Amino acid sequence: MAQDPSEQAVNAPPRINVEPAAGEIIASPAIAPSDSLLKRVQWGKIALFFVSLFFFIMAITLMKEGAKGLAPLVRDTFKVNTPANALGFGWLFAYLVMSGSPVAASALTFLDAEVITKYQAFAMITGSRLGASFIVLFIGFIYVMRGRNRASSLGMGLLSLTVTGTTYLIGLLIGTVILTTGVLDSVQLHSGAVLNGLTDLIFDPIVDFFSSFLPGWSLFFIGLGIILVSFNLFDRCLPEMSIKESNVGRVSRLVYRPWVMFLLGAGVTMISMSVSVSLAILVPLSHRGFVRRENVIPYIMGANITTFIDTLLAAVLLDNPDAFTVVFVEMLSITIVSAIILLTVYRPYERGMLRWSEWISANGRNLAIFMVTIFVIPIVLLLI
Repeated sequence: MAQDPSEQAVNAPPRINVEPAAGEIIASPAIAPSDSLLKRVQWGKIALFFVSLFFFIMAITLMKEGAKGLAPLVRDTFKVNTPANALGFGWLFAYLVMSGSPVAASALTFLDAEVITKYQAFAMITGSRLGASFIVLFIGFIYVMRGRNRASSLGMGLLSLTVTGTTYLIGLLIGTVILTTGVLDSVQLHSGAVLNGLTDLIFDPIVDFFSSFLPGWSLFFIGLGIILVSFNLFDRCLPEMSIKESNVGRVSRLVYRPWVMFLLGAGVTMISMSVSVSLAILVPLSHRGFVRRENVIPYIMGANITTFIDTLLAAVLLDNPDAFTVVFVEMLSITIVSAIILLTVYRPYERGMLRWSEWISANGRNLAIFMVTIFVIPIVLLLI
């Protein structure tokens, strides 16, 4: 028996309207998490990281080979015979190459070649960090030349120099005592036979190639140039980060906590492996009002500790116990000084650093006196 059409309409299953309403957005099919993750991975930057690591190891190998040929230049021409000489030499060397890490690596290769002692290497690495902090001040000068406010533009550079100077010079005394006692000589991190064999297999032919037509001492400068390239490539392989005011606002309260900023500075520098990069970003952040000068003092302290990660890697690659001890003691001494300041006298220390930087940037005469001083001191140290 035929069913009535009205009953068919009643009994029929409900019809789903697939037509989008006006203004309605239809979601696209979900993408598998693995596909989305693969698309987000920047394979070019990962490849660039391994290229920069290859150049870094090759540079250390070349500098190690060429360091012995520079003994007359370092000992007789530059007169690097005492820790004071080494401090000034590393300081000026960092000014020249506009970076502290290559100079610190150079100190280790000189130590490995027995051109300098471990005390002189320790002082030279300290000088390299004092010279490297000038880069932040240099960036501030660029901002001033572009018509920006002098106090805010130079403030970060001045703080970087003064905080680094006070902590490192005190750390130099503490570290020298630790090196003298020898309590940490047994603490070692070796590269291992497998890594040594692999690096010898890959990089010894490269060294032999250059040695076949170049004087031995020139390998050091070739390695120095390559290590500068490796750091530049490593900076490029870091992920690009955009700073939004809304995001900064969410964590604005955290910047008032010294230990938070201390850990942040240590973390950023550990990732970038360059104190120049981690401190240089403070200049634009300060100018845009995201951070204030008094908040970055602990940040600078933290950055000054983990900046030795690349130098520690160089010591491991050299497989020299004295080289590892020197870098480890450097990190430990700066950590001790920073922790004492943060736990005991941070507020007076903060006021003193701020007043000092304000006095320098108050007028052109004070700034000129300061600039002349930071160039004269390392020259005097090198000549005494």
